[in-house]
Amino acid sequence: MATDCIFISVHPENPQERLLKQVVEVLEAGGLIAYPTESGYALGCLLDNKEGADRIRQIRQLSDKHDLTLMCHDLSHLSHYAKVGNVQFRYLKSHLPGPYTFILEASREVPRRLQNPKRKTIGLRITPNKITQSLLSYFDKPLMTASLIMPGEQFPMTDAWEIKETLGHSLDAIVDGGFCGYEPTTIIDFSEDEPVLVRQGQGVFNA
Repeated sequence: MATDCIFISVHPENPQERLLKQVVEVLEAGGLIAYPTESGYALGCLLDNKEGADRIRQIRQLSDKHDLTLMCHDLSHLSHYAKVGNVQFRYLKSHLPGPYTFILEASREVPRRLQNPKRKTIGLRITPNKITQSLLSYFDKPLMTASLIMPGEQFPMTDAWEIKETLGHSLDAIVDGGFCGYEPTTIIDFSEDEPVLVRQGQGVFNA
């Protein structure tokens, strides 16, 4: 998209429908947004937005070997895009929504360009953030996403106005949900039979 970045302040506990619909319109038009999660802000676009994925990689300076993540609305959504057995499902159900990113074997619904090229895996999240949960309810597919951690930094960006100053020229919309934490998610690889800790973050890991 070639538009000026719009800044939308949404109530963190009671997201206003009219404001969320503005964000929906941006996403449906092929836009890239910054939005709040329980672990800082993230970049997001719709699953079929190839240009949006390229823009995420460019901003984050990620290689094609870095797993992008799908932000899902709920577990039924997640299991549509990942191959999840009974053991995995029970584990996911006990941890989600929450500050976790799970690496799982991708299903056929995930475009190959989004999968880890060697392992055919994909990262998946379900955030408890009420704004993002409400936003996802407008779609029957997840957001393609990555935490908004700038190159050379360790933690995600946490202030929407700072995001506007830093990345306003690269985004189509910024969803301001106030401060939403800064500690990143815990990443767990569950592409095999046992969960493996990849990165310790906000979420408690128990094998």
